[in-house]
Amino acid sequence: MDLLTHLNAQQREAVTASDGAVLVLAGPGSGKTRVLTRRVAWLVLEQDIAPWHILAVTFTNKAAREMRARLDQLLGASRSQRLSLGTFHAICARVLRQESEAVGISKDYVIFDSDDQLRLVRQALKELNLDDKRYRPQAIHSAISRAKNELVPPESYDTGSYYGEIVKRVYERYQAMLALNHALDFDDLLTKTVWLFERNPGVLARYQERYHHILVDEFQDTNQAQYRLLHLLAKRQNSLFCVADEDQSIYAWRGADYRNIRRLRNDHPDLRVILLEQNYRSTQTILDAARGVIRRNPDRTDKALFTEREAGPKIVIREAYDADEEARTVVDTIAQLVAQESAKPGDCAIMYRTNAQSRALEDAFMRAGLPYRLVGATRFYARAEIKDLIAFLRLIHNPADSISLTRVINVPARAIGQKTVASLESAARDLGVSVYDVVKNLPADLGVRAQRALAAFEELVEGWLEVRDSLTVVELIDRVLQDTRYAEYLRDGTDEGEDRWNNILELRSVAAEYAGLPLTEFLAEVALVSDVDSLGDDVDAPTLLTLHAAKGLEFPIVFITGLEEGVLPHSRSLDDGEQLAEERRLLYVGMTRAKDQLYLSYAFIRSRYGDNDPSIPSSFLNDIPSELVAGRSKRSRLGAPSGQRATTWDVKLDAPRVRTGPNYSAGQRVRHKAFGEGLVIESRSDNNDEIVTVLFEDAGLKRLMAGLAALEVLSN
Repeated sequence: MDLLTHLNAQQREAVTASDGAVLVLAGPGSGKTRVLTRRVAWLVLEQDIAPWHILAVTFTNKAAREMRARLDQLLGASRSQRLSLGTFHAICARVLRQESEAVGISKDYVIFDSDDQLRLVRQALKELNLDDKRYRPQAIHSAISRAKNELVPPESYDTGSYYGEIVKRVYERYQAMLALNHALDFDDLLTKTVWLFERNPGVLARYQERYHHILVDEFQDTNQAQYRLLHLLAKRQNSLFCVADEDQSIYAWRGADYRNIRRLRNDHPDLRVILLEQNYRSTQTILDAARGVIRRNPDRTDKALFTEREAGPKIVIREAYDADEEARTVVDTIAQLVAQESAKPGDCAIMYRTNAQSRALEDAFMRAGLPYRLVGATRFYARAEIKDLIAFLRLIHNPADSISLTRVINVPARAIGQKTVASLESAARDLGVSVYDVVKNLPADLGVRAQRALAAFEELVEGWLEVRDSLTVVELIDRVLQDTRYAEYLRDGTDEGEDRWNNILELRSVAAEYAGLPLTEFLAEVALVSDVDSLGDDVDAPTLLTLHAAKGLEFPIVFITGLEEGVLPHSRSLDDGEQLAEERRLLYVGMTRAKDQLYLSYAFIRSRYGDNDPSIPSSFLNDIPSELVAGRSKRSRLGAPSGQRATTWDVKLDAPRVRTGPNYSAGQRVRHKAFGEGLVIESRSDNNDEIVTVLFEDAGLKRLMAGLAALEVLSN
């Protein structure tokens, strides 16, 4: 096939770029995945580069799978499989397996996931006699992760405060415990690979010689460790092809640094920059509105986004009274769009800044009796029964993995209590060995019952170790389930027990798909799986998700709620220029997920910490050109709230009922659709509407906008 077919001029320029450092600044919906895959195919088919000389790095397993599928079609599976393609963490995991001796780690190391890491931090705090309520394990772990992303080892950690000293002490103990368990965390995969290359020039030279061309997706999301890794690998061949969009860098909270684009320019003075500006997703109206928002950010390259699609409907901005009314309007709008056959439920996505904002939306969907999909529910691999079975497999793979051992040593219950486990851990610390080493050489001071139970557990593990190399992963799973009688443990006669057992069967099915992989690689695949599981393509329902989770997705119709100062932009960003710029990028990402129609909303009152306070519309709304908006709030721009309803959300929909009768007065009895009956305490004018204070019999005191509340007067 002709690799340049159906590419626009900018895409062709990127695909056929000469060797050297290339930065492709790709606007949203501009076909960057097509460019990346065609670039790889061009190198192989047109430049005669051997596939094993190409390294393509992505950020998610989903993106890696998509690239692999496309390259299978372009190159054929035999050539495609010879490419090194995967996430940063997966690529580094493979390097460390091959170079374990040079790194000084066990070849059979295990990868601790997020839950394991937190358990280790808690254990370190306990050993250091530190209160985990005062020093939150999540916060300590985040500080350790940031240090690793910045390539700062424990001994070089700059304390600067008493809390910093605590972090350093926990960091040191945490790393020692990882080593004792022959384990690495996700950050270690990166930092130890960088350490390997920096301290072993011969090893680095081999990989530099192997990878003549390095291609990177979502380069703006790289952290310092990832940038350093790329810089080292590309230093000899100087053929680095990066696809990025600094306007979509929204992960600073997990270490991403959009300034790496600036570092790339500085480190490669001959850098060739190519803009991808043609959008294949959104209408021109949506693109122009999004561009109006993002152009206020400094330190960026402006992209004149354009599309061959029609202009499309205007952006609809609406003010609701509160979060509940905002949510009801979203649900009602979707229901009417579906009833009018203007959209299917699954065409719609509702996005918000924080997970807490989903509460009102979920309530509204449930009250309306409509299904919805919530992104961020309990993940498959985070379910307790799945964690148990994987812990058994990890223990078989590496008996020194004390985290896995202590998780399942009494699962199902086998008379090994917490006190016994604590004694084992204490003995392991004193002797400098793993907990399993202590199990194999039990202390004499343990009770007879505990010794008998531990001996039986050791017999189980030793039996699994004997057959580990002769059984497939599926056969190992079956052996564990049989020996532990885990099915009886789960299937307790309840529906929940059957659901848990079905999850085990699903994991067994996953293992069957990896029938050709040894246990080591299966566990690595499981550990590196994406955080967000698919909810199933067969569910035709609106999707609820945070703006961060929306990255990389697209929907015909998008609602973005909570556009208020302190919400979006978030209150933490209001006094920090860089954080405020990221908040603007976050809205830009959300807006450019929409293909056909975009709805933006904010509330007159937003409940914060139990108080219902008037809100101020997001300053970002002022950056959308007024000619692109179907309705604009009559509040003064960035002024105090006036209580004026901005607009209905779609002129094709039935307009909401708004009371147009005489003013309300103190002493009137009124009825509200949600709050029931109450007594008017006060009513006052506010520009073109009334603010009515009502004491409801059940709901208590409420301050309402008359134009929104549609109060029914009962009597004086």
